[in-house]
Amino acid sequence: MECMIIKTSPRKSSSSSSSTSLLSSCWGFSLAIALVLSYVHIARSLGDVDYEDNYKIIGISSNNNNNNSMVISGNSNISSISSSSCNVYEGKWIYDESYPLYDSKACPFIFKRFNCLKNGRPDNLYLKYRWKPTNCDLPRVHGRDFLKILKGKKMMFIGDSITLNHWQSLLCLIHADLPPNSNIIRQTTDFYSAVIFKDYDVSILRSNSHYLVDIEEEKVGRILKLNSLKMGKVWKEMDILIFNTWLWWNRIDSAGQNSTFDYIQDGNELFTKMEPMDAFQKALMTWAKWVDSDVNTTKTKVIFQAITPSHYNGEEWNETLLVTKCGSETETIGSGSSSSSVEEEDQLTNACEGEIQPISGPVYPAGLPSEWFILKDILDNIKKPVHFFDITTLSQLRKDGHPSSYNDFGGVDCKHWCIGGVQDTWNQLLYQVIK
Repeated sequence: MECMIIKTSPRKSSSSSSSTSLLSSCWGFSLAIALVLSYVHIARSLGDVDYEDNYKIIGISSNNNNNNSMVISGNSNISSISSSSCNVYEGKWIYDESYPLYDSKACPFIFKRFNCLKNGRPDNLYLKYRWKPTNCDLPRVHGRDFLKILKGKKMMFIGDSITLNHWQSLLCLIHADLPPNSNIIRQTTDFYSAVIFKDYDVSILRSNSHYLVDIEEEKVGRILKLNSLKMGKVWKEMDILIFNTWLWWNRIDSAGQNSTFDYIQDGNELFTKMEPMDAFQKALMTWAKWVDSDVNTTKTKVIFQAITPSHYNGEEWNETLLVTKCGSETETIGSGSSSSSVEEEDQLTNACEGEIQPISGPVYPAGLPSEWFILKDILDNIKKPVHFFDITTLSQLRKDGHPSSYNDFGGVDCKHWCIGGVQDTWNQLLYQVIK
């Protein structure tokens, strides 16, 4: 574990007691994670390595009850949720020349593969869209607005590389609104990454967890344990928790093959095969039982992010696609085609590539994915209050918001998001949830 105090500009004097206080806070906070060492035996994930927290601490210079229907009222810049007549997750994207909310090229937190402008994306139209709920307006929120409502608190994002994507978007939004003399501490361990805004006593953390439930190394190999959630001992100490999982469940095929584990354990039985939806549901039920039994929701606010869409299949938004079939032979599919599906071995060659505008209107032609309903059902039956952060449809409408070929690995990425972009709107909505 590493920890460093970052002062973004030098000050004329600094007492030793002040420095000692900052260091004590930094290392004292780190001790909270130590308790997990006696409980968790984690096999580090082999896949998606470039997305994980393998960077070192660097200096940062700052620049200038399950109720999901929210109303935003009043004419001030920051308004409040006052009733349930406006669902802010329903609406459409509208062009707004005042966007984006910050300059992504000036943000030090973005992994290169999410920084589409630095990777050469030639258009910036995707940065110019604002989310407009159907029956109300979503007020613009700035970075220091977040720090003011989070003062003295710890907020943790828990999930896969989509969560990393989201976390970095929020850090950029905050960074852009801070004065040059802000004190920022960055920490990294094997279990979490944290950015601490010392002037506000705010910690914004990210815990990498592809499945939420545990993967443990045993003699037989790496075991995905659908009934075990030992990292919860650390998570429950936070003031705000934001969960997400699905991306890696979708990578399990019908034979249960996956690069991050060798077996799946359900109860006392080990399996080499399990349908992804079944495993996903069982893991979510374990998570829900943990919330009901272990999380003090009078102290800790729990939020679960809805399923994040990818845009690899243009049939979903009625667009004709060119498919490369394991070689040079091509076939056109999509709207008006007699072919209704794409074989698993086929490679979609244009998918989100070249998309520069959202889908107009409030409806995604393909509708909600089946995994959304599994998640919604689990959350509807949980006893304690958990907010369903339902960004699925509004994100489905943004086929233009992905890195596509403007990343650092050479493929076409239609599942993660450009920073800035769509996830900045997620954070505008997140403010209204945690306010």
